[in-house]
Amino acid sequence: MTLPQLEPLQLLALPSYDADKPENVYVAMANGEWHGNHLDPNSQDSLASALASVADAAQETVMELLRQAWPLCPEHGLGMHPREDTEERLSWWCAGERLRRGPAHIHAAVGALDALGASIRTRS
Repeated sequence: MTLPQLEPLQLLALPSYDADKPENVYVAMANGEWHGNHLDPNSQDSLASALASVADAAQETVMELLRQAWPLCPEHGLGMHPREDTEERLSWWCAGERLRRGPAHIHAAVGALDALGASIRTRS
């Protein structure tokens, strides 16, 4: 995932506070800053769970450190959220209403925002 004005986010592993536990993995900015909880260790049970854990952590880090919603729906300007469908596919979901299509919509698969040319909006 890339942010146009910044270096790509990265996974950052830090030692656990408990010597008997494995290291904790966070999603961090390129400079190593991160915010929020570490990735859920149980998320490794399925690809969708792992991807959802990384997407949630990336969203938390960007929102808290840059003080803006991310990613934004290009149609509505609303912050989107990861949502898993019945086939365990993860997509960025927008709560914005679409004409003749219902109250909400899927914008892109998680991991495909860059392929669509989507980016975050920066505050002036």
